[in-house]
This record gives sequence, structure tokens and C-alpha cells, in this order.
Amino acid sequence: MFPLTEENKHVARLLLSTGTCPRCIFRFCGVDFPAPYKLPYKELLNELQKFLEIEKDELILEVPNPPPKKIRLQELEDGIDGTDNLSQNGEGRVSVIEDGSTASKNSNLNVCNVCLGILQEFCEKEFIKKVCQKVEASGFEFTNLVFSVSFPPQLSVREHAAWLLVKQEMGKQSLSLGRNDIVQLKEAYKWITHPLFSEELGVPIDGKSLFEVSVVFAHPETVEDCHFLRAICPDCFKPAKNKQSVFTRMAVMKALTKIKEEDFRKQFPCPPNSPKAVCTVLEIECAHGAVFVAGRYNKYSRNLPQTPWIIDGERKLESSVEELISDHLLAVFKADSFNFSSSGREDVDVRTLGNGRPFAIELVNPHRVHFTSQEIKELQQKINNSSNKIQVRDLQLVTREAIGHMKEGEEEKTKSYSALIWTNKVIQKKDIEFLNDIKDLKIDQKTPLRVLHRRPLAVRTRIVHSMETRYVDEHHFHLYLKTQAGTYIKEFVHGDFGRTKPNIGSLMNVTADILELDVESVDVDWPPAVDD
Repeated sequence: MFPLTEENKHVARLLLSTGTCPRCIFRFCGVDFPAPYKLPYKELLNELQKFLEIEKDELILEVPNPPPKKIRLQELEDGIDGTDNLSQNGEGRVSVIEDGSTASKNSNLNVCNVCLGILQEFCEKEFIKKVCQKVEASGFEFTNLVFSVSFPPQLSVREHAAWLLVKQEMGKQSLSLGRNDIVQLKEAYKWITHPLFSEELGVPIDGKSLFEVSVVFAHPETVEDCHFLRAICPDCFKPAKNKQSVFTRMAVMKALTKIKEEDFRKQFPCPPNSPKAVCTVLEIECAHGAVFVAGRYNKYSRNLPQTPWIIDGERKLESSVEELISDHLLAVFKADSFNFSSSGREDVDVRTLGNGRPFAIELVNPHRVHFTSQEIKELQQKINNSSNKIQVRDLQLVTREAIGHMKEGEEEKTKSYSALIWTNKVIQKKDIEFLNDIKDLKIDQKTPLRVLHRRPLAVRTRIVHSMETRYVDEHHFHLYLKTQAGTYIKEFVHGDFGRTKPNIGSLMNVTADILELDVESVDVDWPPAVDD
């Protein structure tokens, strides 16, 4: 059933006569359900022609010779623009820079003066198929997708002009048309294209999907349509560092709500002029949201930093905990990059023993995302077989939200350490036994000199919950400590030139230093243990 009624005839005839396409006519007539928009374009034209009782030779949207710049999709083998400009790079991004316009093989239509061809050429199955070919060639693994589009901001100006025209004509009949009565272009476009994408790719469209296919349109011919708005509403067009142009869709929309109707009409034609060419496709981009892998690591080397150790551009050590783990994950997940985080960090010369330190890795734009628990176990084994400096356990996929557990109440958590202590004075076993009786010792730590270059100067109060000693010889003993997370253990031993008070040296009235330090446990109950 044709969606327009007798009362729509006047508006439909007016818009058609000024160069507006059938689907945009539906939008201005308030057709707010998908079915009519999904009809093939030629069928729509024929139905509209019958409805308006227009002969074929009167239908101004039909012309015998299409503009020569249009590129026929039937000729395209490798890309939308026929010159292989639509090329895929390693990041799953496909870019198109076109000299002409993109049109279907059956293109014999004038370009809509409102949507600039968006609801004409770019809704047809042939265009959707070409986009889907690029999606499938991008190498991403996905079971659903979100489809997003970016339209040129001048479409808002043209729609505003068409609205003022229709509003004026309807006013003559004592009818009204509010700005919100018009079906949004993006809404209509998705009504048409979503089912076509689902059918072609065999997966549902899901607004919550982590896999996104985005298409960016541009229309160079009409790019100056927005420029008059800046002179009238300069406050709406302020430069932003991350924007190439001040004429963003949001800025244009804001200006259109401020400008008076009479001022708009003086500056911009109502109806808008018909363009010569349809929009161009600037970019088709495929991207997958980050996935997260967590686990615990043990570090057995006293010559391995947690993260790459680079000073003034010069690498000091060949590897790091981060790289020994992440390099394998990057390769298997086929991700572009990663971000490593952990529950605290140990110095390059400190081992991490016991159950290990919790860590999480964000894998950015992964191309592979589906793994069985067995595959994750095999990946863990591969990491562990690759180096004797670290071992990983409890490797698992987690959500972004779950990572918060690793950081929750971080300073209230406890950590246990063992240290080998040297003293300048000769000591006996009885000289260290009093340390075993000290509980919940409060210490004040001024930012250590060794980290002052990367941490702000402050005095932090920390608690040493308990200590246990084991005598070795006249100048050495083992010290086992349980402390509040964030305690600087080395400074608690030697005092850092009086910047940590009290310290082992001051408590024993000796000069003390730390020779070896091990992290014995990080008391964070995350991630959950995984059965071997």
C-alpha cells in the first residue's frame, strides 16, 4: 500500500518538482515506518508517479544522460571508485578518495537536492555488496555488527531549507510541520540498509556489538553550503584541536536552531539547488572494540623490568615482563596495539614469587576475538615455554568492568615481601628479635629520590602490619614483611637519607641496606583462579 495520502499530494508534488527524491519526500510527509523506504528506487519512482498522476516525460528526476563523472559499480572489481583507491591497510581501515562520484550501474537519476544521493545510490544492494566485500576482506572475526554512518554537515542546511519551503506551503493550507515531524535521514538510511547488511553478511545488526562498520560520506561540491552560518552565529563555530573543520554536524545544528527564518532565507535558497553529483565515500572503516585478557605473572629474574626500560630514547634492557606476555597476545589476537596494567609494580631487580601479581592487557582493535578455554590454556603454555624469566597463570578473557576489581581499594590491600638485609654493625640474633613484636607500625615516606623524576613530591603514610626475622650471620638477616600496598620497602630498610621515618636502620640504630627483595604475595583476589 502506498504510504502517502491525498493531503500529502501538494507537498509531494512541490518537493518532487524542486528536485527531491521519493524517500526524502516520504520523510517530509512523516512516513515513519520502514517498509516503503525499502522498496527498490525505480519502483518507488513509478509508484510516486502513479500517485501524483505524472507522465514519465514530466518526471524531472529522470534524465536521459547521467553525468559523465559517475562511476559505475558494475565496472568495479577491487574498489568502489574503480581505480583501486579503496584499499585495505593493516588496521582494518579502508579509505576512499574519489575524484568523481559513486553511482550505481542503473544511475539515470538527478541527484536529490536534500540528501545529495544518500537515499538514492547508497541504499541500493549493489553498493551494500561492495561495502560487505570490504568488510569480509578486512579479516575481522565477528558474529554481529553495529553500522554507523557519517553524513556531510551541509545535509542539515539543505534539510532545513526544504523544511522552510514545505512549512510555508503547508501554512497556506492552515497546516503545520514541526522540525521534529520529519523522519531523520540517518533513521531512514538504517531502515533500508540494516536488513541488506544482515542478509549479505549473515549476521544481525546489534547496537551493542563491539564490531563496527562505519561509512563516511562527503560532498565537495556543496561544502560551502554551511559557511554563511559562521558569519551569523560565530559562537557556534569555535575551533577544536581534534576537529579538522569548525563545520561539524553538531555546530551546524546548533546554528540552525539559533538563526532566524528570514535571515536563513536571505542567505540560502529555499528550495536548495540541485547538485550535479552524488556524495563521495571518503572512508569505509572496520574496527573492533578492545578485548581484555587478565592473569597473574611470576617474575624470576633480577634483571628484568616490568615495562620497557628506555631512557632518553635508549633502551637499557632487551625485554620486559610486559613484552614477554603481550607479544604473544598481539600475535594471536591479531591486535593493532595493547595497554598493560597491573596491581602495582616491582623494581627491575625484584622478583615476584608466590601466586604472582595480577595483570590485565587491553588488546586494541583485535581481528580475532573468539577462543575456547583450551586455546587460552595453550596460549598460556606458549608464553611460559618462551622464557624462563616469567611464568603466567590464570590467563583468561575478562570484561572492561572486571578490571576495576584489580584497582579497587588498591591502597587498602596488603602485600608480603622477603628481604635480605645487611647491617654495618655486628649483630646477634637477639638484636633483631624485637622487630617480630612490632605490629601495625605507621611510617611516613617522602617520595623516594629514585622515583622523584616521575612521581610528585609528597609525604605518604603507610602501615607495616607485621615483621618476622631470620638471623643469617653477624651482618645479615632475612626480613619478612606484610605491609600496606604502596609501601616503598627499600626505603623502609635504608631510610632514603632520612626521607622514610622510622626505618629499619633507625629502629636498630645501625646503617642498614637491602641486598635482595622478593614480592611473596599480592593480596588481590582477582582474577579468579583457573583450573589447570
